Amino acid sequence: MKNTENLKAHEESVKLFHNQFLDNLTKTHSAIPITLFVLYAVGLLIYTKMKTDLGNLEVVALFFGGLLLFTFTEYWMHRKLYHIPKTSKRNERFQYVMHGAHHDAPKDKNRLAMPPALSIAVGTVLLLIFRVILGKFAFSVLAGFMVGYAAYLFVHYIVHIFRPPNNFLKALWTNHAIHHYQDDTVMYGVSTPLWDYVFRTLPKKNTGKKQVEVKV
Repeated sequence: MKNTENLKAHEESVKLFHNQFLDNLTKTHSAIPITLFVLYAVGLLIYTKMKTDLGNLEVVALFFGGLLLFTFTEYWMHRKLYHIPKTSKRNERFQYVMHGAHHDAPKDKNRLAMPPALSIAVGTVLLLIFRVILGKFAFSVLAGFMVGYAAYLFVHYIVHIFRPPNNFLKALWTNHAIHHYQDDTVMYGVSTPLWDYVFRTLPKKNTGKKQVEVKV
């Protein structure tokens, strides 16, 4: 009975705003932004081929550069923004709205991704920033960045909702379970543990703690 109650608590949506309309705007199924970002990336690549003189190898290299850039951004935002120190009431409220509610209800399907309106706004702002900095290279890099974002959302959804597979991909489930249920100061990477290795935010060894179980 206790396990059932705990599971239900992990699935129930946490109310972020008293206003029901505003609260509903914070919810979405991950499939919606994933679809938006993939379509956006395809559009950017088509635009690159039609409107720039970049060759195929250049486009591919820039695309994967954008993908790598996203993995770093994912790690750094999760570590520095989503887990901002709660040094004030304002910081505490910001952290809770941005990420703390997700830790309270990690299996809430409606709060595993950025809502569509915010997704579109972020995509537009990123295009402007990339265009100013990278010029004609911006579209290919941003396409890779957006695919990385979609991949992150997909991984984040499946590791919270589905049981882990019995293959090498199980590590994604285990890594994120460690972050949620054992130590939220490690394993900030969701789609890849690459930057956790680089910045040494892996779980500490020989702490005497039992290995975390993957919760599904």
